[in-house]
Amino acid sequence: VTGQSANSKHPKEPGENKIFNKRVKPRTPKMKERESADSALKSQSILTQVMDKGRYQKLAATLSLSAGQSIELRCKGSNVTWNYPSYLDTFKDSRLSIKQLDRYGQLILANSTAADTGEYSCWLQLCHGNKCRKDETKAGSTYIFFTDKEELFVPTPSYFEIVYLNPDKPAVIPCRVTTPSAKVTLHREFPAEEIEADGTDIIYDAKKGFVYQHPTSDHKGIVYCKAESHGAPQISIKYHLLYVEVPKGPPSTTIAASSSRAELGDSVHVICTVLGEPDVDVDFRWQYPGQESERPVIIQNFWRLINRGIGHTTRISKSVLLVEDFEAKDAGNYICIAQNLQGETTVATKVELN
Repeated sequence: VTGQSANSKHPKEPGENKIFNKRVKPRTPKMKERESADSALKSQSILTQVMDKGRYQKLAATLSLSAGQSIELRCKGSNVTWNYPSYLDTFKDSRLSIKQLDRYGQLILANSTAADTGEYSCWLQLCHGNKCRKDETKAGSTYIFFTDKEELFVPTPSYFEIVYLNPDKPAVIPCRVTTPSAKVTLHREFPAEEIEADGTDIIYDAKKGFVYQHPTSDHKGIVYCKAESHGAPQISIKYHLLYVEVPKGPPSTTIAASSSRAELGDSVHVICTVLGEPDVDVDFRWQYPGQESERPVIIQNFWRLINRGIGHTTRISKSVLLVEDFEAKDAGNYICIAQNLQGETTVATKVELN
């Protein structure tokens, strides 16, 4: 893991899937307000597809293209940010090219494959100094199906995935398809049976997969999806559904320093560790002696999953604060505040100067 300043985002780790940012839930507008806001947003869509002979086309919510085709998207604006299927980043795919030109941002995907199926979106960034925020009124999004009759399911890097069933939120079995018209069904491996998607408790969404709206322990087990579209049916990878009870409490947190006493010039690191359920995110904040004098420190945040027996997985979340070239002003209390949706826990340790 490479170091970084306390102000920057933490890097992705191999075991980490997503970095979540806090969001404030907006006020739900009245119907008339919402309709006018929706139409304003639509009229401000800045995303277009470049067609042949220099023509441009505004994009609908979904687009179907044959795998193998290339596509060029443009977003109007001088400071455009893009979002696209994450695996293109994971594998640093050379087929993807993103450029910022004077008046628009450009995304080109060459030689598309079924695996490129997903959401492509862009938005303008409003920046004041080094602080930037998303301009919600100038954005565009489309979901592109790259259809391939040989690959009805969007390919994944693994042959087996774990899906955690949490009683407090919907669970998604992500067997997405490349052809929106494909007929998709959900099946339990043992006992062998089809699981009915009733449109209420279990819903199928071609962009997401099967969604369990209210997961229970009865849903656990191994499942797979089957898709049919003008030919032999195809089977998805298998998904192991594990039911987890989220502890109703703040994080279980410990803190330790590499040494409780340090010499001038030493490097000292302080580690804050949280053990918790696999899909519960933890945010870390630090207070340390040199903070008011803007003492530069390096903070790394990461997490991984460990298997603790049949069907039980624990998530270890860590935040490491590193002080290089220890000075007298660095002596004192190092305080870590770990927070989840249930609350926060504060722990502290002291590092003294020898």
